[in-house]
Amino acid sequence: MIENLEYTRNIGIVAHIDAGKTTTTERILFYTGVNHKIGEVHDGAATMDWMLQEQERGITITSAATYCEWNYKNKKYKINIIDTPGHVDFTVEVERSLRILDGMIVLFSAVDGVEPQSETVWRQADKYSIPRIGFVNKMDRQGADFFNVCLQIKKMLGANSVPLQIPIGSGDNFIGIIDLISKKGIIWDDNNYGVTYKEIPIPNKMKGLVNNYYNNIIESLSEYDDIIMEKFLYNSSSISEEEIILSLRKNIITMKIIPILCGSSFKNKGVQTMLDAICCYLPSPLEGKEVIGINPINNNKEIRIPSKKEPFSALAFKISTDPFVGRLAFFRVYSGKIYAGSYSFNVRSGHKERISRIYQMHANKQNPIHKIEAGDIAAVVGFKDIKTGDTLCDEKNPIILENISFPDPVIGLAIEPKFKSDIDKMSLALSKLMDEDPTFQVRIDTYTGQTIISGMGELHLEIIVDRMKREFQVEINQGTPQVEYKEALTNTVKHREIYKKQTGGRGKFAEILFILEPGNVGKYGLEFINKIKGGSIPKEYISSIEKGCKEMMKSGPLSGYEIDNAKITILDGSYHSVDSDQLSFEIAGKLGFKKAAQKTNPILLEPIMKLEVIVPETNMGNVIGDLNRRRGIIQNMNNKNNIKIIQSLVPLSEMFGYVTILRTLSSGRGTSVMEFSHYDIVPKNIIDNIIINNKINNRINYQNKINK
Repeated sequence: MIENLEYTRNIGIVAHIDAGKTTTTERILFYTGVNHKIGEVHDGAATMDWMLQEQERGITITSAATYCEWNYKNKKYKINIIDTPGHVDFTVEVERSLRILDGMIVLFSAVDGVEPQSETVWRQADKYSIPRIGFVNKMDRQGADFFNVCLQIKKMLGANSVPLQIPIGSGDNFIGIIDLISKKGIIWDDNNYGVTYKEIPIPNKMKGLVNNYYNNIIESLSEYDDIIMEKFLYNSSSISEEEIILSLRKNIITMKIIPILCGSSFKNKGVQTMLDAICCYLPSPLEGKEVIGINPINNNKEIRIPSKKEPFSALAFKISTDPFVGRLAFFRVYSGKIYAGSYSFNVRSGHKERISRIYQMHANKQNPIHKIEAGDIAAVVGFKDIKTGDTLCDEKNPIILENISFPDPVIGLAIEPKFKSDIDKMSLALSKLMDEDPTFQVRIDTYTGQTIISGMGELHLEIIVDRMKREFQVEINQGTPQVEYKEALTNTVKHREIYKKQTGGRGKFAEILFILEPGNVGKYGLEFINKIKGGSIPKEYISSIEKGCKEMMKSGPLSGYEIDNAKITILDGSYHSVDSDQLSFEIAGKLGFKKAAQKTNPILLEPIMKLEVIVPETNMGNVIGDLNRRRGIIQNMNNKNNIKIIQSLVPLSEMFGYVTILRTLSSGRGTSVMEFSHYDIVPKNIIDNIIINNKINNRINYQNKINK
């Protein structure tokens, strides 16, 4: 392990699906000597795509961590790499990875440019203020246009993109790149997988272009660097390479400039220069943004410096289950150090737990290490109770680091085991999968008793069911996918609930008076305010009322869907010295909430998806007509490489089986990408159909349950 944090880089590789993230990671591992053979995605042999489902589909499903070492300017750098999925259903993997990174490489296809998921990961990176390098991949493909992609990054992402390299040729004629700072050409040797390369003079026909883009670098730096600006105005030839690199590094770390490189990972061109750029321009843990947390004892803000001398603090960003070592918790250490066999304090659970082993990860392989220090990423074994987003720290110096926020699931599926003997195995499998994936949720339908699993899309749930079969040996019967609607309250209601029950002997009694109203925008769950004065309800019963209300939020008054947020203010009530107990007030809370919610004029909310359809111009009319029939709202239409790009917002309930319909409408030439956008109100005429269908399905499922 490299002790000096100055030479450590924690980076992620992110992009739209099929832009070449895993292929790029494979080349990095090959050139840094970690692997001695290049694994290809299309052969199912990529190191980072170790899951069977990933190898079969040729896509990345789960983010994989690895590390390598690279010599740059006679210094050895350690690079922790996280390869992330590109498919929108697995956005959670990108979200939790970005939370703990210091820098990232954003890949763009030279043919397709800025695609929908590129915009999503860019916004996620902005949220966590992560410095980044753009890499325009697939320069060997027909139709590759490096300069157009740079323009798209500037226009569509609002980034100050500054090319540091330009390609020599494109498509079949792509042979190398020109480094604009050193003004030298680089050509890779095709005979040994691009391990060796040579420098060449700039071709005469490209000298004018090189000078223009070199001046573009200097002009961009002049906006933020007074010394560069002064030299540029009076004597541009006096600006040295070192001055340009230092100024670039400073402005890249502060995100004022986004450097753009180019190459072809599949054809083994441009990866080594990208590794040099990672070491040269991206920040070390020492230069990353300050880590600010809350002291749980006094609620004061505290800053932790990335030093092994500071008290230990780390963030668990991923939980996974390994068949050989058990439950693995991936975490990033922000300060201090911890040894295998020592104890750490989990602030959420309030328990101290022993870390039995620490592993440096390489995809699904573990290399044991005896300690981990500030700035590093590793996985540990030994925790009995740990969740994604938990803060681990020194018990004497507790701190809570900012948690990771995840989107709500938008699609549900009813499942049951094929064999009754597998019920316990299914419960265990679902529990482990929920631990791993915060966007995967399981609930029991209160009316039918069915087990409903929910996720971010059809592919997400398909992978979950497949994993249950392969990893946990549980065969599943499944229903058709259903949209995860939500209910919302719109009015404020004051309600008194009296719960009485006499059965001879000790009875039940509880009385509560409360106000029920919609929760604050952006807040999730129940906001519970206690305004009881004079002890009209004893303190020990208040939490029971809250528990009952929270339970009823899982089943709304319209059609039994979850209520997203609500606010309850308890004003008054009464109790009986003999008949009142916690259960009485919990039941009163449930009954009161249910009756009050019906009076708040509840509405139904449905998930709205952001859809991008790419079709030939001749099919555009048919596609737009079909989207209108699906209640779609067209937002934008663009041209790209003689095809039409239609961007729209469409309800998820109208999009099942859309890929097949699109192929029919476009004679097999159309493609689409869909991602979750937001929840919106369901039109009145649609609500009635949803409620009726839901009741019919519930009755059928309930009858089936009785018949069984």
